[in-house]
Amino acid sequence: MTAVSAAGSPVTRSASVPRHVAIVMDGNGRWARKRFMPRVFGHKFGMETVVKVIDDCASRGVEYLTVYAFSSENWKRPDEEVSGLMNLVLVGVSKYLQRLAKDGIRIKVAGDRSVVSEKVRQAWNEAEALTAKNTGLTLTVAFNYGGRWDIVQACKRALADGNPPELLSEDVLSRYMALAHAPDPDLFIRTGGEVRVSNFLLWQLAYAEFHFTDCLWPDFDVAELDKAIAAYASRDRRFGGVKEGAGPISTNGASA
Repeated sequence: MTAVSAAGSPVTRSASVPRHVAIVMDGNGRWARKRFMPRVFGHKFGMETVVKVIDDCASRGVEYLTVYAFSSENWKRPDEEVSGLMNLVLVGVSKYLQRLAKDGIRIKVAGDRSVVSEKVRQAWNEAEALTAKNTGLTLTVAFNYGGRWDIVQACKRALADGNPPELLSEDVLSRYMALAHAPDPDLFIRTGGEVRVSNFLLWQLAYAEFHFTDCLWPDFDVAELDKAIAAYASRDRRFGGVKEGAGPISTNGASA
């Protein structure tokens, strides 16, 4: 259970620290409106928060961090905001990629690339290629991603590869998911006060522990992260089983 910190030094992950953290970064627009700024400014400050959270997670031994940057439903937002979010991809790669690469962060992008601009695709390809051999924390940016899309595209790819439908299993299908490179999340965090998953990692969150906070994403700091990790550490994770001595497990997998 050894990870690598943002400074490049080995970090031994405590059993109380989740291996994989997934975050819905909600509240950027509301954060900006409270300050009488356009919504896109909230996303800009939110991007800076992402970089800080990467460092904080790495220093605690978290091995995988997945952030929901742009959902497949976000295209419904005003054109100005969508354009601003796309531009932030280019700004983020230009401003932070070299630093993250030097810190050993491996970057992956999960989502439908077919409808974004060539510039955005090139930025993603550059980020993935430059960090492909890094062995530190793996940052997955879910962009133009939807959980339902992920399941459908995995089914299509599995069948296209010649897998007989009658032999499809959870293990087989998992290999075609957009996050096949990562274990399932242990801890799901959503900021901004909402208490739903919003079509995020529907397949992968099956046994994740959920933590919701009213904190708006640009204000999410190390104290909020530690609060979420402490909540995770307090949970009794049984994955459908029961504690030893607490009684038998029924044949259908539910607790007896």
